[in-house]
Amino acid sequence: MKAYKNLDEINLDLKRLSLERQIALEEMKGLKTEVRHDLRPYNWIHTALSMAKEYGVIYLVRKVFR
Repeated sequence: MKAYKNLDEINLDLKRLSLERQIALEEMKGLKTEVRHDLRPYNWIHTALSMAKEYGVIYLVRKVFR
């Protein structure tokens, strides 16, 4: 626990903590928007197609070498 010597130190820490809280809230807002964007159906389709393409290439390589 921090020991304060005067009221100015307390006020300074309170101000710093308040600013840190505001920064964290803004970061959460940004993450919310990012998650909303990632959960759109277009992104699901894109992810599914890229996975299918990757496994398709692996399948073709295995077929060629067998």
